Amino acid sequence: MDAEPQSSGAPKKGGWVTFPFLIGTMAGLTLAAGGWSNNIIVYLINEFNIKSIDAAQIANILNGCMALLPIIGAILADSYLGSFIVISVSSLVSMVGIVVLTLTSTLDVLKPKPCENDQSSCIGPSKAQIGILYASLALSTMGVAGTRFTLAAMGADQFTNPKHQRVFLNWHFFAMYAAMFVSMVGIVYIQDNVSWGLGFGLSGAANLVGLAAFVLGSRYYLLLKPQGSPFTQLAYVLVAAFRKRKALFSLKIEDYCQEPQSGGTKLMDTTTNNFK
Repeated sequence: MDAEPQSSGAPKKGGWVTFPFLIGTMAGLTLAAGGWSNNIIVYLINEFNIKSIDAAQIANILNGCMALLPIIGAILADSYLGSFIVISVSSLVSMVGIVVLTLTSTLDVLKPKPCENDQSSCIGPSKAQIGILYASLALSTMGVAGTRFTLAAMGADQFTNPKHQRVFLNWHFFAMYAAMFVSMVGIVYIQDNVSWGLGFGLSGAANLVGLAAFVLGSRYYLLLKPQGSPFTQLAYVLVAAFRKRKALFSLKIEDYCQEPQSGGTKLMDTTTNNFK
């Protein structure tokens, strides 16, 4: 891989020096997320005596949240907090969630008693036990939401050359799918054949490694400042359009809104022929 070129006016941070930290972070966090989520239905049925239909519904809700909530994480990173803060906090939150989930599998007081041969005598979890379980799953899911898309965007921001960005993203997704495969095969096997505590514990350790790799590379990252919410700019356009709904069309740029908005930016001029 070629080194990212540095001109006199280019930033001193960023480039390929950030590559091992970001790829290590992605691999660790993906391994952790897959380790606790891929086999969660079996865990709920076998260890918490939850009916299969209810366990499937819980898993569907978790998968839906992990698919949709990353949008909120991306908005927070791009508009308000910045990628570094969102990824760091999300990684820490997910690790706390996995640690609590690991405790539910190792401490008898946090889970119901195992079922006997007669399934009708199974005792479900208490309100406290199910509350702790749901809290661990919620924290783990929120951690995934804050890192899944944000980490890829932050990695691409480290490069000014589009070719280097493409190379980075190729390795990023390779690491993600490779870690996902390892979690689906290796960690799930350990959970089913050795112990749930060890399987979840390995997920927590992978999360810790990913978080540590991300923090260790902090002095090398090129951090972009948040640009403000895109919805604010959209609101400006809607308000300006409503206020001038009766105005006649003009080809003069000065007749349109050019006042700086939040962050010192201006609304994009669309009075030219660019859209014809």
